[in-house]
Amino acid sequence: MNKLILLRHGQSQWNLENKFTGWTDVPLTEKGQKEAKNAGQILKKNNIIIDKIFSSNLQRANKTAELAIEEAEMKNFWVGDKLMMTIDDSLNERDYGDLVGLNKEETAEKFGKDQVQIWRRSYDTPPPNGESLKDVVNRVSPYFEKNILTYINQKKNVLIVAHGNSLRATMITLGLYKPHEISSIELPTGCPFCIDFINGKLIKSYYLS
Repeated sequence: MNKLILLRHGQSQWNLENKFTGWTDVPLTEKGQKEAKNAGQILKKNNIIIDKIFSSNLQRANKTAELAIEEAEMKNFWVGDKLMMTIDDSLNERDYGDLVGLNKEETAEKFGKDQVQIWRRSYDTPPPNGESLKDVVNRVSPYFEKNILTYINQKKNVLIVAHGNSLRATMITLGLYKPHEISSIELPTGCPFCIDFINGKLIKSYYLS
């Protein structure tokens, strides 16, 4: 049996400020750093040894990976002070377009709660000048199938450290959820979500603790 671990980055500064973040490269908060370290402790406690790490090109995901792997004491990934992982913007968060940097509550007051909920949770309705979740699936899915699935089929343990929407897109790609189901799925920050495979076949999924 091998595993795919999906890890949403720890709390970022704009998570704390309740802002639409998208591709803006904001850092982790102190709480976010603690969440990342806790994720590493969970991996260690469950005796999970990672073979390959993928991340977006945003610092909140990269730093989460670094802190988690350091805490898990997986020393083979380090060359000096640099963590060896594959970074690609295909795994970036959803681009929220004109909403980026806006407070979510203030945006709801401005455009209406129902409209903002549609922008946030519908599958194929993008915010103004931004991406829908369907758009995110369309960039995550080819990358996953070309670059990540190979390692899963080789029975490797893979860690993806990314963002709420790019990880939801990964779940859709894997067939864990259908597009109409995904709006109710909320991935907590810093909580490793594990998917077990046997001979490339998805067996079960669950949060590690």
